[in-house]
Amino acid sequence: MLKKIQDRLMQINKNSFVQQSLITLILRVFGVILLFGFTIFLTKTYSPKIVGQYDFARSFLLAASSICLLGFDQSILYFKGRLSGQNAFDQLKSIYIKMVWMLFVTSLIALISIFLINEKTINNYFSDQEVYSIFLKAAATVFFYGISILNTEVFRALDKLYVAELFRNVIKYIPLIIGAIVLFYWHEESYLVDVFLVGYVLLSLISTILVYYYFRNTAKIIIAENISYQEVFLKSYPIAISGMAIFLLMCFDIMFLKKYRNTETVAFYSIGVKLMTIVSVIVLTINITVSAKIAAFFANQKMIELSKAVRNSVRLIFGITFPVIVLMCIFSEYILSFFGTQYIVAKEAFLILIIGQGICSAFGTAPVYLNMTGRSHIFQVVLITAVIINFVLNRFLIPIYGMTGAAIAFVLSSFFWNFVSAIIIYRKDKITVFLH
Repeated sequence: MLKKIQDRLMQINKNSFVQQSLITLILRVFGVILLFGFTIFLTKTYSPKIVGQYDFARSFLLAASSICLLGFDQSILYFKGRLSGQNAFDQLKSIYIKMVWMLFVTSLIALISIFLINEKTINNYFSDQEVYSIFLKAAATVFFYGISILNTEVFRALDKLYVAELFRNVIKYIPLIIGAIVLFYWHEESYLVDVFLVGYVLLSLISTILVYYYFRNTAKIIIAENISYQEVFLKSYPIAISGMAIFLLMCFDIMFLKKYRNTETVAFYSIGVKLMTIVSVIVLTINITVSAKIAAFFANQKMIELSKAVRNSVRLIFGITFPVIVLMCIFSEYILSFFGTQYIVAKEAFLILIIGQGICSAFGTAPVYLNMTGRSHIFQVVLITAVIINFVLNRFLIPIYGMTGAAIAFVLSSFFWNFVSAIIIYRKDKITVFLH
């Protein structure tokens, strides 16, 4: 009888996991569709210059927030796991408040830093009199953007998984979509960047109210353990290094294109990058599914099962991405024309990006393997080196080749950290993460 009850509970847990994974995937796919639907509307109705300003502001906000957040959005999940055995959600609330205060301080430093830089220096560097204004407004929004990102992960920490995925994949686009439509009908398209930034102020307020509500309705259990500001920082900042490196890899090309070309070029190139994310979503989704297995097999030294899991995931990733990439390459001009005939100019850069992403997908689980096997410090060094390579390549290729140079820089640096990670994994564990 007891055995039947245990089997039944295991079956329920398994079904619950499958259901959560399926709903999560559906929400992410819906988010991608929503984003591309909005992008088509934006490129069809707004001038490339305004779209470029929006993409430029978005890239700067991503880079600045990745520094100011200090990895809090990931470490909150670490602290949740650490405290879960004690059911100490009141202590988790205390950690969250400490993170908010530290985020406020780092965001304030970022804002003051931008404010102290001479306006003409920035505008002259980018040869655009509007850049300083964009930087200043974006810097003023970093705190609110960071809060919205942190709150999304707090929802996950409080087991509000569907709420977290809704905010991550759907709700965060709503203020911008509504604002862009209103601006279009009011013929005030020039305020798109302002609407984009103000949207995160609204999102931070809504998500904070929800976080407060969830914490208030969670049982308060007082424990002796007290986690200090110093410990929160020391556990968070190593995670921030990897996150910051990934975001910088996605931002240097935009910044250099803005300096050496123009805002319109930023808009054209950004479309290619967004289309490339379709493949990235496939890789990310499969890696999230297999990451827990990698950690479990490695912890129990089940190397045969680990090798099999990695091999199957690599084949699955490549098997799904390869036909998608082939179709995108064949119909590249047709796909780009959806966003407007002027965006076809990005065809060469788009082909380089998508083919490069296809090559990187052949490395399968390389992006998560090192983190899941306790080698995150090694992964950080690899990523930082890739960022340096990306910066140097962008600096020298973009002035000569424009969008094509940016695409080459991104692909080469991405290939570098995937290839080096694969070599390290093979030398340490004799596991082949490359397609074979």
